[in-house]
Amino acid sequence: MTLTQLRYLVAIDRHRSFTRAAEACGVAQPTLSTQIRKLEEELEVTLFHRDRFRVRPTDIGAAIVEKAERILAQVDQLRVRAAEAEGEVAGELRLGVIPTVGPFVLPRSLPALVRRHPGLSVVVTELTTSDLLNELLAGRIDAALLATAEEVAGLEQEPLFDEPFVAYLSSNHPLLDRKALRREDLKMDDLWLLREGHCFRDQVLDLCGNLPGTDEVSYPLRFESGNLHTLKRLVDETGGMTLLPKLAMDELGEEERSRVRPFVEPAPVRTVTLVHGRTYMRRAARDAFVATLLETIGMDAISR
Repeated sequence: MTLTQLRYLVAIDRHRSFTRAAEACGVAQPTLSTQIRKLEEELEVTLFHRDRFRVRPTDIGAAIVEKAERILAQVDQLRVRAAEAEGEVAGELRLGVIPTVGPFVLPRSLPALVRRHPGLSVVVTELTTSDLLNELLAGRIDAALLATAEEVAGLEQEPLFDEPFVAYLSSNHPLLDRKALRREDLKMDDLWLLREGHCFRDQVLDLCGNLPGTDEVSYPLRFESGNLHTLKRLVDETGGMTLLPKLAMDELGEEERSRVRPFVEPAPVRTVTLVHGRTYMRRAARDAFVATLLETIGMDAISR
């Protein structure tokens, strides 16, 4: 049994295809298939069900894949620990991010990060908060950028920065004559929301808590999106308003910015955090990422 065979095994499980797994591993499919067959012979088990339409692990195959993932993670951690001992930021950082944070911070921070540390590669997974927490607990990612204060056993949170909310109004919205909005100005039947499962939606609902109409929302057109850009377009085309994180303003044009309103102080904010396992070993990569992130987005770090 070799580490290469275990990597092929995990790749097949992730891609559910020998062809795609071989492409991901950078080898020919016959080479990958031969190694998996040798592994099955050594273990005396069948690891995958194979047919014309799909590849899926057997029951014992799924259990062995889970063990293989843990072994490979531990081997990777050993390599990272050795590199960090030499002061090098290297290896692979598997980073998760929620959709309401990633598009506004990663395009600026990640290119700068890899320029500074050419030995470091970053793999990004974009999912909702609950899915990312599951990925962290399973060890499939190393850290995640979230916007939640939820405590999860086995995970640690590192607050990075506070980001204010801003309101994005339609071109004929009656609140355009205000320089800044109050929480009381928000009306649930005037507000476009992300669909359930997004923490940004929950934060907006918390901000609107106990406002008139919170329990009985009657949109003339019901549409809950998973994308802030879609919500912005809905405001443009149908009226009303939505809330955006302040960093999203960088993507707006001049006319769109003219329809953004801040909130009066103390302005509502969300806290963006880096969440990772308590046995997290990629300290140098984490510190390099955090430092680059805060510098490139121009946010002040929360005092630790």
